[in-house]
Amino acid sequence: MATSKAATVRTDQGHPSASSSATDDDVSVRRPSGQTHDVFNQVPPFRGLNYFTQNKPLVAAVQREGAGWVQPQAARFGEYVDGAPQEWGDDANANPPVLRSHDRFGHRINQVEFHPSYHNLMQMSLAEGLASTPWRDPKPGAHVARATLAYITVHADAGHLCPVSGTFSAVPSLRMQPDLAQEWEEKLTNPIYDPANIAPQDKNAVTCAMGMTEKQGGSDVRANTTVATPVGRGGPGGEYRLTGHKWFFSAPMCDLALVLAQAPEGLSCFLVPRRMSDGTMNNFRLLRLKDKLGNRSNASSEIEFEGTYAQMVGEPGRGVPTIIEMVNYTRLECLVGSAAGMRVGATKAIHHARYRSAFGARVIDQPLMQNVLADLALESEAATIMAMRIARAYDDGPQDSQADLFRRLATAVSKYWLCKRLPQHAFEVLEAHGGNGYIEESGIPRLYRESPLMSVWEGTGNVMCLDVLRAMAKEPETLSAFLAEVEQASGMDPRLDAHIADLKDAFTDFNDIQVRARRLVEMMALGLQGSLLVRHGTQATADAFCASRLARAGGHEYGTLPVGTDFAAIIEQNSAFITD
Repeated sequence: MATSKAATVRTDQGHPSASSSATDDDVSVRRPSGQTHDVFNQVPPFRGLNYFTQNKPLVAAVQREGAGWVQPQAARFGEYVDGAPQEWGDDANANPPVLRSHDRFGHRINQVEFHPSYHNLMQMSLAEGLASTPWRDPKPGAHVARATLAYITVHADAGHLCPVSGTFSAVPSLRMQPDLAQEWEEKLTNPIYDPANIAPQDKNAVTCAMGMTEKQGGSDVRANTTVATPVGRGGPGGEYRLTGHKWFFSAPMCDLALVLAQAPEGLSCFLVPRRMSDGTMNNFRLLRLKDKLGNRSNASSEIEFEGTYAQMVGEPGRGVPTIIEMVNYTRLECLVGSAAGMRVGATKAIHHARYRSAFGARVIDQPLMQNVLADLALESEAATIMAMRIARAYDDGPQDSQADLFRRLATAVSKYWLCKRLPQHAFEVLEAHGGNGYIEESGIPRLYRESPLMSVWEGTGNVMCLDVLRAMAKEPETLSAFLAEVEQASGMDPRLDAHIADLKDAFTDFNDIQVRARRLVEMMALGLQGSLLVRHGTQATADAFCASRLARAGGHEYGTLPVGTDFAAIIEQNSAFITD
């Protein structure tokens, strides 16, 4: 066949290069057929990273909060998560779980099928100790170390952390029933993943879910109507049969679950196995999987109990105080996950702006975008420092009464604030990418859809505020412990000092305090973040935070930091650079 004069050849980079037989006036000399222009001004993939070593605020916080010993593991894990786990996260979210209620013969099987990548993520996280580290080796800094590894994991996928977190968080509640703890703690904290659908007694490792929410109650779990009928004497550790429903029951393929139900003495906590010790299915029905806004890799279900076997955990009628131990640790997970989500968004926005040009200059060099990026980075850094400080309170609390008082209040305050800040942060990250951020392949829509979850689960914003008020009313020393932490930065910045004074004044009058609760909790969160940044942040971040968040020199949206802010220093402090 004769060679056409329109033929072209390609360079190693894939760009067309004119053949020797082509003429200058032939358009096809420059481009092959169907290619209207060269691809340029595009951003390279956000890969070649270490999600730990390149996170300066996290590295410093881990050392400062007593978990420096985890740095070698975190560095190895931070590099590993940049590899295959990225694809696993994409696959697990693109292929959400599917309910198989019955087999082909009509037998009920209550089976949820997951994409293989979900199982890979579960295996990874459990092997790294995300469900076990503080319980198997409770040395100083163990909770900070565990929070750090969970923070890194969010860069691959947040959804699978639901059953991981449930397994981790169940241990403190089970310890309130020593015989059940003795039976299950070793399996719950064994750092391996066993998805086999068999009797939990026959497995080396098990996972645990939580079931509280019902249709008529939502956050008001005391309105639960599920009934627990004793088999024999009942009581702590005793056997019961449950009848009722759970409107939102996440991770139904877990081997165990802690649930609330109404015993004769009142609302109580129960341990429910998925399968009985002989391998037969426990009596319950998985009705459907929830079609959620985000968190697509994780299965959340609606479930009915029909004479379901259960054992009581803790004292009869003390279900909320028993399961609240589990809830508090999952709240810690929510605030750590929110901080990690902000880190993901801020670094991706900075990366995009670094390589993208518009209006004759790199986007990152343009003052207006510098303000946006610095503000996103500032929020991320403040969140990271706060999350790691709260994690340390879980290490210190059992041995230090003041630390425990601080933990009780600071967990609710931080959970409220960080989970509230994440959705708007994710939206601004999306906008910073322009239309590219609205496309699924960018990963930003997934970040955006995931962001409201942290605030809804384990206590909405109002529930967190009520918990703060309840803690202060029950134990006024919690407020003193909280203020003592904030006041460690007294005298270091006049704007913070003024904020602390206003915060104290806000608690001199308790009239209409529930109406003012959100504003009070916001002030507490900003005071804590300001104190931590003034003590431990860079000069640029501390100054920008105090100016914009405390002295109100900034606006209501991101990108409104005041003139004179050292944008470049804040952006550099919170960047992550791809490497060859």
